[in-house]
Parts: sequence; structure tokens; C-alpha cells
Amino acid sequence: MARSVDITVDGKRPDPWADGLGRAGVRSAQVLLVLTVVVVSVFALLQIRLLVIPVLIALILAAAIAPFVNLLKRRGLPGSAATAVAFVALLAVLAGVTTVIVASIRSQWGELVSQASSGLDELQSFLLNGPVPVDGEQIEQARTAIVDFAASSQVRSGAITGLSVITEFLAGASLMVVILFFFLKDGTGIWNFFLRPYTGAREAKLRRSGARTIQVLGDYVRGTAIVALVDTLAIGTALLILQVPLAIPLAIIVFIGAFVPIVGATVAGILAALVALVANGPVVALVVVIVVIAVNQLEGNLLQPVVMGKSLQLHALVILLALTAGTILAGIIGAVLSVPLAAVVWAIIQVWTTDGKEQGHADSAATETGTEEADSADRDLAAADNG
Repeated sequence: MARSVDITVDGKRPDPWADGLGRAGVRSAQVLLVLTVVVVSVFALLQIRLLVIPVLIALILAAAIAPFVNLLKRRGLPGSAATAVAFVALLAVLAGVTTVIVASIRSQWGELVSQASSGLDELQSFLLNGPVPVDGEQIEQARTAIVDFAASSQVRSGAITGLSVITEFLAGASLMVVILFFFLKDGTGIWNFFLRPYTGAREAKLRRSGARTIQVLGDYVRGTAIVALVDTLAIGTALLILQVPLAIPLAIIVFIGAFVPIVGATVAGILAALVALVANGPVVALVVVIVVIAVNQLEGNLLQPVVMGKSLQLHALVILLALTAGTILAGIIGAVLSVPLAAVVWAIIQVWTTDGKEQGHADSAATETGTEEADSADRDLAAADNG
């Protein structure tokens, strides 16, 4: 009977994973495992997005208004009172913005409808008699198709879906308000609770990661709010001067859209131009487009670098990819949240890949909310490393 012969080197069986192909196979398996964990985690989070999204929004808002809470505390207010004042002030601002939008739409809706009718007639005349005339039959066919679509079952089912979305939105907003209150009131205690199982250098890095998260989110929201305010004032003033209907609601939409980097303010400006087109004609719409382009250039070349500084240390391509992924996964909310979350992930990676001395210099510019925790984390990490 033939016997198998094991090929050995220096009396030892060779390791099949020791050569280049084996190491490549191990690394590929590790990458596939990490990707599987990420995909499963994202899928699981999407199943409970009604909980995840309010938590993320509450965390971002808490990071943005935490300096105001600290200011009230330094002025002598107790912690609970300072939290309550900041919380009520934020709710008052949100309620005021909503009231302004609703009141403006109700007061100008009739005017907008009448101007839109005449504007559409003017647009139709321009298409029929313009430099590139369009056949009137084609316009009538397009109008008929739009009417048929509006009366179709697809639109009715979409309306039912819209009611479901509104219900989810109200539930999520209520949950976000409650979570935000507890983040403002007991944020430090909640974070300390999650850090109880860790000690030494790992605990120090986790504390530093938390401080950097609050710093990045706060800087991002406050910087974006300043840029959005400038965009709103510029575009809103132009809309008022040009007497475009719904100028104030459109300006507020520009402010909200500015929180979606790269494309948000542009899309809001296009919406303003469309309203100007149907209500005031193509000339005014062209002026609105020029104003929007000028404001976007000012934002990209001056405001963003000066106001945002280094709070968003991401390449434009990374921002675009994060926007795309967030929009695919969670729609508009995903587009708003994706960029600050990507900035936080990058900041945490920097914390875990740099030593204590380098990160100590980086944390010297931390905001008021994160300075004490960052300094404490540096001391703990240095002690753990020396030990």
C-alpha cells in the first residue's frame, strides 16, 4: 500500500498561510468579515431608524447648544435651570420658524396662485414664440399627462404614504425632544455610564473620542448655521427686492438647505428661481439664478474656509460620497446627518491612531464642552502609557 509523504523543511511541516498568497487570503478574509459586520450593522440600524435618527439629531443639537448651557451655568444658574432655559429657547426658535413659514404661506398663497397662472401663460407664450418654438400640441400633451398623473392611483397611494411619513415624523420629533432634554441635563453622566467597563489607556482614548465628537459636532453645526444665515440674508434680500412671492419661506428653506453641504443651498436656490419663474417671469428668475450662483461662490471660496476652519477636515470627494450614501440609506435626513457623522468618524480615527502627545496638541483647540474631558483623558493616557 502506498503511503503519503509529507514534504517538510528542516523537519517541520510548511505553513500554507505563511507565503504571500496565504497572507493575502487572510487579509481578504478579514476585510470581508469587517464589511459583513458593517453591512449587518447598518441594516440593523435602518430597521430601528425611528429611534436612531432622533438620537443622532438630539446629539448634534446638544453639542451645538452646550456652550450656551455652560454660559448660563457660569452666570450662576443651577444645572437643571440652565438646561431648562436652553431647552425652552431652542423649542421657541423652532416654533417661531415654523410659525413664520406657515403664516407667510397662508398670507401669500392666493397671490402666488394668481401670479403662477399668469406666469405659466407667459411661459407657454415664450415656448410657442421663442427662439426655439415648441409645437402647441406637444405642450397640451404634456399638460394632459401631468393632469392624468395627478389623478392617478399612484399619486393617491403616495398621499397615503405621505400620511404615514408625517406620523413617523411627529413620533420621531417627540422622541428627539425628550432625548435632547436628557442629553443636555445628564450628558456627562450618560457617557460615564458607558465607560464604566474600561480603564487605563483605553478609557482615556474613549473619553478623548467623546470630547472630540462633541467638539466636531458643535463646531460643524455652529459654523454651518453662520454660513446658512449669510446665504439666507443675501438670497432673501434679493427675493424681497425682486418682489418674489413667498420670499421669507423661501429664505428659510435656503437656511435649512445650507445644512446639506455642496448641494443643499443650490437646490433651495433653484426652488426660489422656479417660484420666480412662474410668478414673475423668466427675467426675474434669471436674476435669482445669478444671485444664487454668486452667493454659492462666496460661500465656497470665503465663508466655508473662514468660518468652518478645521472643524470639517474632509475632502470634497469624501463629503460627496457621504452625501450620496446618506441619501440612499435615509433620504433627506441621511443627507443632513451624513457629513457631520463622517467628520466624527474621521476625528475618532485620528484619536485612536495618534499618540498622547500629538493628540494633546490637537485637543488644545477643543471647545468649552470638551476641554476638561480632553485634558483629563490626556493625563490618564500618559499615566497609563508610562505604567
